[in-house]
Amino acid sequence: MGIEITGEAIATARENGKSVVKHTPVTPSAALSDRTGGSVVLKAENMQRTGSFKIRGAMNKLASLGELAKSGVTAGSAGNHAQALAFAARTYGIPCEIFVPRNAPIAKMAACRAYGATVVEGGDSLDDAVASAKARAAEKGMQFCHPYDDPVVVAGQATLGLELIADIPDLRRVIIPLGGGGLASGVAIAVKQHDPSIHVIGVQVEACAPYANEQPPTGPVITLADGIAVKRPGDITRPLVEKWIDDIVVVDEDAVADAMVLLMERSKLYVEGAGAVGVSALLSERAAPARTGTTCVVLSGGNVDLGVVPGLIRRHETQAGRRLILFVKVSDRPGGLARLLSIFADQGASVIDIEHVREGVDLHVRETGVTAVLEVRGPEHAESVIDAVRNAGYDVGQ
Repeated sequence: MGIEITGEAIATARENGKSVVKHTPVTPSAALSDRTGGSVVLKAENMQRTGSFKIRGAMNKLASLGELAKSGVTAGSAGNHAQALAFAARTYGIPCEIFVPRNAPIAKMAACRAYGATVVEGGDSLDDAVASAKARAAEKGMQFCHPYDDPVVVAGQATLGLELIADIPDLRRVIIPLGGGGLASGVAIAVKQHDPSIHVIGVQVEACAPYANEQPPTGPVITLADGIAVKRPGDITRPLVEKWIDDIVVVDEDAVADAMVLLMERSKLYVEGAGAVGVSALLSERAAPARTGTTCVVLSGGNVDLGVVPGLIRRHETQAGRRLILFVKVSDRPGGLARLLSIFADQGASVIDIEHVREGVDLHVRETGVTAVLEVRGPEHAESVIDAVRNAGYDVGQ
């Protein structure tokens, strides 16, 4: 017989987290509603304490441990679970040690330390970090806290479902990220205990989708949605996902990137790749909103790696026709480049980057090549800039 997560257990988890866990907002998305033809709202869990839903399970876990937690807790993680456990441990006033693999994100390690945790770096993979955390727990009598494969943690994540029920009277569909399965199964249990007809769709990312029966990769998983790139479903969460989730869909990296930018540009929400996969599923038509009532997309976290953002913006502006790259041959004499730049300025094109290219290009001895990256208003504006440069007598390539 499998593990059962009862309504009483979820209610207890809500009580255990009420001093810390925020009741995060639900906000309508006109952009997604117009695009999909349904009524779509967003559950902004990216605004949660520590930047993700994980604090719900962490608070419930530490409350359940009681006196056992006084010796401290450990975890192997380089992401949201680590930050949540560190924050929860500080709240309870107990020691916390987080083990991370080498080259873990500096910002996330800094956040854990800011919450008072000891961060131990070592090992080549997350599995190594987890093994070290378990060994430390056994050595020092500390409690190892699993990020998802624990019924107490699942009950904590399920409190998000109680908020959906309270805030969306006509809730008909939930689209939710699916990694280890703690959040997706917990929310599905909560909403279906209220109304079994509510449809729940779990979303995995193509790079790592074991719940969708895709073979997980053997090496490191490279994906924008690293927060849900879990290779091995849990012994507890797999049966819960199979029982409570109605459908599982898979999205690709381009869809994740598109979703992150749309949320920033149209909804003014900063959401990490793992948190944006539900929006990806709608944009790529892997999932559709309910025909009647409201569809809620859960944005599970907002801990975005800042280094990713410039690339997302460049990609989006290029796709939208707002980036123009030109290769132009100009006179290699004083004033040659200035004349070209004046044409760009006259056309209202903003220069983002410019570089001289003299090697490997067929040039006259008194010529130089210039590669210019321009910000333009759209495809028509780009064409007018190109025409102006050509009409001025320049040899233009793209």
